[in-house]
Amino acid sequence: MPFQEAPSPPMTPELYDANRRAAHVVTRDGAVLRAGRACLFVLDQLGYRWVARIFGIPPLSWAVELGYRIVASNRTFFSRLLFRRTDQR
Repeated sequence: MPFQEAPSPPMTPELYDANRRAAHVVTRDGAVLRAGRACLFVLDQLGYRWVARIFGIPPLSWAVELGYRIVASNRTFFSRLLFRRTDQR
């Protein structure tokens, strides 16, 4: 769910501000995962467990965090590059 629509609780003012910088996942047990770790958790939940486990091991987990940071810092560029509009004429 978009963080702008998340109920309070679990959304707090601090978590709202942090969500502007990185994706967050709040697990059922209350753990808060952010950035690359949140993406790996989502992959695991979607059924890509082996991918999430392999990339969760250092130094690959560091590469995931670095890649996340690069993409998150350049969202506009990557959205234009990867999600180009097609004119429906």
